[in-house]
Amino acid sequence: MKEHSIVLPRDIPLWEDAKPYLDVRNNDEHTLVAYGLARALLEQTPGADESTVLPAILLHDVGWKRVDPNLLLDAIGTNPTRKDLVFDHERYGVEIASEILTRHRPDDVNIKSVLEIIDGHDTTKEARSINDAVVKDADKGWRTTPHGMKIICGWYDWSIAEYLDAMEKVAVPHMLTPAGKALASCLVAARRAEAALPDYLEERAHD
Repeated sequence: MKEHSIVLPRDIPLWEDAKPYLDVRNNDEHTLVAYGLARALLEQTPGADESTVLPAILLHDVGWKRVDPNLLLDAIGTNPTRKDLVFDHERYGVEIASEILTRHRPDDVNIKSVLEIIDGHDTTKEARSINDAVVKDADKGWRTTPHGMKIICGWYDWSIAEYLDAMEKVAVPHMLTPAGKALASCLVAARRAEAALPDYLEERAHD
């Protein structure tokens, strides 16, 4: 591992065991970006506990591995037709995460608290604790990052304009912490400004 790695040393064994469950729907990439977001949000969210938040975000999506990959995109998006699969991935996720956490028993990590967050991280919209709020914001906030935008637009063949409109209506208003709201609104605003650059710099295009 590089000295300035994203994943804390305590969580590396969890990541290594989680990786085989995260090789669907870009979940491995999503998880690492969301983990990085969670670390940033923790710095701006008094009272949140990194020893609960970080293991939870690292393991939150392992349950998708047990869902038929041909049905994954039916469970998410603007008009999902298989919302039951979202419940399923949470249930499976608790089972898998429990096995991983019990195997390693990382120092100072309350396994029960981590599993409670994983169970409902998508299907409960309101925060049940400050730790739950940070995990939800890191998870959903990924959609507003450059990486999240690229991946999701590729899934659905959306234009960036369509995607930004959706994010302003859905993602930004539903962030749960002040830091999360600031993160999402700034990222969406920056990407919208980037998309508009040719409108203001069209003389450069003709040079």
